[in-house]
Amino acid sequence: MFSCLKEKVGQVLLPGDDFSFQADDTISLTDNVKPEKVVCGPGLRRSGDRLVVCKSGVLRHKHPNMFWIDSQQRRYVPAKGETVIGIVMVKSGDIFKVDFGGSEQASLSYLAFEGATKRNRPNVQVGDLVFSQFVIANKDMEPELVCVDSSGRANGMGVFGAGGLLFRVSLGLVRRLLSPHSTLRVELQQLFPCELVVGMNGRLWVKASSIQQTLIIANLLESCENMTAEQRRHLFRRVAQGAL
Repeated sequence: MFSCLKEKVGQVLLPGDDFSFQADDTISLTDNVKPEKVVCGPGLRRSGDRLVVCKSGVLRHKHPNMFWIDSQQRRYVPAKGETVIGIVMVKSGDIFKVDFGGSEQASLSYLAFEGATKRNRPNVQVGDLVFSQFVIANKDMEPELVCVDSSGRANGMGVFGAGGLLFRVSLGLVRRLLSPHSTLRVELQQLFPCELVVGMNGRLWVKASSIQQTLIIANLLESCENMTAEQRRHLFRRVAQGAL
């Protein structure tokens, strides 16, 4: 299976494509060679002794043995531990209902903020943007968000969004922006220094020194989703020279 997957790296796969164990992947009783283990990322699912593609896109590989499908998906499925940008929709008692772009709203307790107590409640209003992470993300339970990490610190989470612009992009662009060595993020900061909040649910919030620069950054990010690296650098050079 490992060799078959490596041969398909960079190719477009469709839902229903599958990979099965081959003879060289079986365990030998005489040799000490162990079979390669495969770590499945988004878009791949194990089914018995087969690996099934459940999302259309380009197969990617990360050393040593991680594979995933890189797609232009916009529908977000919540996962535990992921940070998202949500909008407070309802304020009822001790619970806030937050829209994160999924099939249902998530709940956020007023105690799920740093330093919050029954007497010291956070100032959260309907329509506020919150940067939070999932602690419960199960298909059989209501999603639950918190604005603190495991040690009880905000760590950048909480209410934000004054004076910026919120817009949506594909989940593939979000992963490119959040990668540790993202050239797109570096080139963008060199062009226009700005504040950028990235949610795993495909929502971006940006704030630059002026409204014009904020709108330019939003248009650039939406435009470079399907561009190559060379096309993106050419576009950024034109913007820096004032050609656009």
